[in-house]
Amino acid sequence: MSNTVCDRELCCGCAACEAICPKNAITIKDEIQYTESVINDAQCIGCNLCKKVCPSCSEPVFMEPMQWYQGWSEDSALRKKSSSGGLAQSISRQFVENGGYVCSCLFEGGDFVYKLTHLLEDIEKFRGSKYVKSNPKDCYKSILNILKENDNKVLFIGLPCHAAAVKNYVGSKYDKNLYTIDLICHGTPSVKLLEKFLAEHDIDIKEINEIRFRHKGMIEVPEEHLIEAPGVMDEYSIAFLDSICYTSNCYQCKFAKSKRISDITLGDSWGSELSEEAGKGISLILCQTDKGKRLLDACNLELHPVDIMRAIEFNNQLREPSARPLFLDRLFSDIKDGKTVRAVVFKYCRKKYIKWRIKKILYKLRIKRPGTGGRTISVRK
Repeated sequence: MSNTVCDRELCCGCAACEAICPKNAITIKDEIQYTESVINDAQCIGCNLCKKVCPSCSEPVFMEPMQWYQGWSEDSALRKKSSSGGLAQSISRQFVENGGYVCSCLFEGGDFVYKLTHLLEDIEKFRGSKYVKSNPKDCYKSILNILKENDNKVLFIGLPCHAAAVKNYVGSKYDKNLYTIDLICHGTPSVKLLEKFLAEHDIDIKEINEIRFRHKGMIEVPEEHLIEAPGVMDEYSIAFLDSICYTSNCYQCKFAKSKRISDITLGDSWGSELSEEAGKGISLILCQTDKGKRLLDACNLELHPVDIMRAIEFNNQLREPSARPLFLDRLFSDIKDGKTVRAVVFKYCRKKYIKWRIKKILYKLRIKRPGTGGRTISVRK
């Protein structure tokens, strides 16, 4: 059995252990159902730095939100392009304009990676939801090096497990100028599952320049190739939104609670009573620290009170992790045996699969007009 930094059932694939190891003795292995941080015992010197930065081995400091809001960017064009209310984009742009650096996830070279930048043109690349695991390995040293220079400020935006790993890696000595925003996360599948799904549609992930998982409204961009027809949900999206395809650690996520580990937490304000704004995108905002308050105050945002209990009711991950499907092991066994994502979704999520196939037929026959509930991946080569 391999010696690992943490139990494979708990490994979030943050790769902070791999980044901090002074002997390059750690390798992150993606096994679709799990990620494993495997230690090469022959190279390991027993310094335990890997365990100190691992968010699964260490206990984060959780903070009660001091302010809850729902709102959006006052820049209507920015809001329209964003998945939700445009808060992350608005805060990022303001941070860079004030001389800071921002690190967040983008799709580049067929991979989902974190990039550190101080250029406004790069901020646009961070836009949009990513329904897949990202790889933050190369961001840790870059963030720490920038923080060490000339009183630089860095804003990190990412999953809560990754934000915790960044905070552990930077440590208390340099955290004064580190600002963090974590996202309300349902869970994330392995990128291998996405690669397999795209390949089943004759798309090589390495040959595309852009991928979008979520579209606001029913606007179809001509240059983009949609996996499914507008208004219909594809099989990968069904599996993701039904929480049946995440890596095992996501179902035991310690960060799925209303107490948070970052300066700000962002998500969607599902169930908002501001119904006239819902189609335009409304963000849910939890502010835990004075740093977070300064980030919000620096931006042109329209913020409204939010019913906390209602916000938690419609964002279950503020209460507990997604429930682990009883068939999870069988599902991944089927995937490893070569079954298609479509076949697996039909097998384990049959009602929703049939529902969307019927809707597709009705839309095609023009018996029913496409609604806004569909969600399909689009790619641009």
